[in-house]
Amino acid sequence: MSDAPLILWFRRDLRLGDHPMLAAAVATGRPLVPMFILDPETEAIGAAAKWRLGLSVAAQAAALAKIGLRLTLRRGPALEVLQALVAETEADGVWWSRLYDPEAVARDTGVKAALKALGVDARSFAGHLTQEPWSVQTLQGGFYRVFTPFWKTMRDMAVSAPDPAPTRARGMEVWPTSEPLQAWNLGAAMHRGAAVVAWHQTVGEDAARARLAAFLDGPLDQYGTTRDLPGVAGTSRLSENLTYGEIGIREVWHAALRARDEGSAGAEGFLRELGWRAFSYHLIHHTPTISHQNWREGWDDFPWRGDTPDAERWRRGMTGEPFVDAAMREMYVTGTMHNRARMIAASYLTKHLMTHWRVGLDWFADCLTDWDPAANAMGWQWVAGCGPDAAPYFRVFNPAGQADRFDPDQHYRRRFLAEGQANPGPDAVGFFDAVPRSWGLRPGQPYPAPVIDLADGRQRALFAYAARKA
Repeated sequence: MSDAPLILWFRRDLRLGDHPMLAAAVATGRPLVPMFILDPETEAIGAAAKWRLGLSVAAQAAALAKIGLRLTLRRGPALEVLQALVAETEADGVWWSRLYDPEAVARDTGVKAALKALGVDARSFAGHLTQEPWSVQTLQGGFYRVFTPFWKTMRDMAVSAPDPAPTRARGMEVWPTSEPLQAWNLGAAMHRGAAVVAWHQTVGEDAARARLAAFLDGPLDQYGTTRDLPGVAGTSRLSENLTYGEIGIREVWHAALRARDEGSAGAEGFLRELGWRAFSYHLIHHTPTISHQNWREGWDDFPWRGDTPDAERWRRGMTGEPFVDAAMREMYVTGTMHNRARMIAASYLTKHLMTHWRVGLDWFADCLTDWDPAANAMGWQWVAGCGPDAAPYFRVFNPAGQADRFDPDQHYRRRFLAEGQANPGPDAVGFFDAVPRSWGLRPGQPYPAPVIDLADGRQRALFAYAARKA
């Protein structure tokens, strides 16, 4: 067996435990060269996600140092960087964990082919999902287009136990040179917003595991009733950590299974939500155009509007609809948005304002610290009606009705809307500190009038949907 070094290319798998690629590499006993590449595909992600990724990379570098490894940072096209490092270290293998969005697949396919042509052991591993997207099949051997039958198949499939984190690994006697993370300035596009959002981030594997433990010990039992209440701490908030791979999905899955077996009433519902994450990757693998084109046929002529002043008011959290505006402001202050609020904000943009879902998809991609390419694409198309929803036509969420139902005490709206409050809280005020100064927003200004009457907006949307269906 070779004793040449192995290069471990980390991407969205920034952890030590529940890590099939890392566990297999440590088991070889060979010298390991962990690396992270700031390639064009990574540079292209949104401002908030790129800033948050930098925090995760720093945490992973510290974690690797504790087991005797040093994370090498390089900037440039992935293949060029890897070829150069292979030559420098005389490594004969490059390993990585699989990703499934179209841009990553195209990059990784080219990298693997080129490295193999040079005689390098280029190998990819599972680890981002409990099941590979192609392994969940219909009885006819095809893929699922609707979630419920997908879930009925997936939930009974075996999930292997997570690998423990290594306590020691063999490194290099002489480490390759590394670029300083600070020189990449990954938070440049965040401007002053970074200082506000930073308070709400939970970074790294240890913090992610503590977050999971706190959820299992409390909110999980009531998950079925509280997960839709944005003013209540009723969700796991693990999306931030899962998107960067700071915690393994198998670890989360098995923890939820144990809780279910121990009688937790909310565990099955939580597992189902993990199933939605898997379904989004199932779809983006089998239908990669979901990331930028209408998923359903017959929607290309739908009369969505492009970017408009109405959409700009939506972006700024100034629509005059308190639930929608609170949702948008939550994103600017915390970097994330409650799932119920995401549906309401997305429905309002695509249906009441008749704006193309890609306008919202791109804005979320730029502003969410928990941005996930598959979940973002599926979520926007599901709400807009052109995606994998069994009943899209008549689903037009009423923001006022949703607020009465899911925020009856107005806790969520008061938390993020400063206007009209004598003493608004830090998150309500933080919104004005986070957004661009060019927007000219201030806490004491009057709350805006609604962009559109909700009943009129609903009727306009239903008429357009009915016309398309006819």
